[in-house]
Amino acid sequence: MDKIIEQIMVFVSRYEELQEMMSDPEVINDTKRYMEITKEEASLREIVAKFKRYQEVTQAIKDNEELIRDDSDAEITELAKAELSDLSSEKQELEEKLTILMLPKDPNDDKNIIMEIRGAAGGDEASLFAKDLFHMYQKYAESQRWTIELIDEVETEVGGYKQVAFMINGENVFSKLKYENGAHRVQRVPSTESQGRVHTSTSTVAVMPEYDEVEIDVDPKDIRTDVYRASGAGGQHINKTSSAVRLTHLPTGIVVAMQDQRSQQQNREKAMKILKARIYDFYESQNQEAYDAERKSAVGTGDRSERIRTYNFPQNRVTDHRIGLSLNKLDRVMNGDLGEIIDALIVYDQTEKLEQLQND
Repeated sequence: MDKIIEQIMVFVSRYEELQEMMSDPEVINDTKRYMEITKEEASLREIVAKFKRYQEVTQAIKDNEELIRDDSDAEITELAKAELSDLSSEKQELEEKLTILMLPKDPNDDKNIIMEIRGAAGGDEASLFAKDLFHMYQKYAESQRWTIELIDEVETEVGGYKQVAFMINGENVFSKLKYENGAHRVQRVPSTESQGRVHTSTSTVAVMPEYDEVEIDVDPKDIRTDVYRASGAGGQHINKTSSAVRLTHLPTGIVVAMQDQRSQQQNREKAMKILKARIYDFYESQNQEAYDAERKSAVGTGDRSERIRTYNFPQNRVTDHRIGLSLNKLDRVMNGDLGEIIDALIVYDQTEKLEQLQND
């Protein structure tokens, strides 16, 4: 714990420095700098508050131990012993919380996200499930007071989604939804099934953090732009003008196609958001091989054998295979009640990091 306390003291000094800067008129008048400082201050606030309480509890323990050693008043000694027990428990809890707060943070945790959902194995049923997943995340976002902006949707003839891309904006979006990356398997009787048989289908979910413009500079000469007519389900043309846009990043070969039945300019702007996110991911991975492995690991091919979670409708059960968690409340989960699953994934992730920290 001593090593962790040394690290925390650095944060405490920085926190006090930031608070002084926030009252500096020169900083206040510089809106961009002020926002950066307040954001950093907010990120340190919890750990500083917990540490100050930890210091208070540690001092109180010392004071009570001194009273017990003095042993001059039996009644005061008994009170000190009772308080010492409570303080010792609180100190242990605070040490655990501080250790977790000091774990290495994902730099993308506070970012908004771009999410893509695609129907994979299972034909029409996969596309219908892709739409169900979209509605599930939409309702979860509403419960978190986040906002959703639809970027692109390609519907199928049965009313499902071949693919849908959207942005979710709010506080700490990526920190909660990054665990949704992967293949999601559904087991249910499709509406198109006349014999009442249970079918197994999959849809894939990809979660990418939204990067600021300053974080990546894409040379326009490296992007090939193709325009074409937007089409609806089944390939029917729904637009007489070439409003759909396909952007290809030539150095990496990454392609983003966008059509939303509106203007070419809107399609171009939205396609560029996704393209930049994918390019950033590519360069973060350092090479094409690492990029391909990461994407396959995160999203998978959509094959029925590759899945992070199974949604079993006949048994009203959802199972997250990564942590072995099964809940018999699928109806509530599909209505956006994802909190218990996401919290369990966060705890699992923290436990893994704690074990790694202790072994280092």
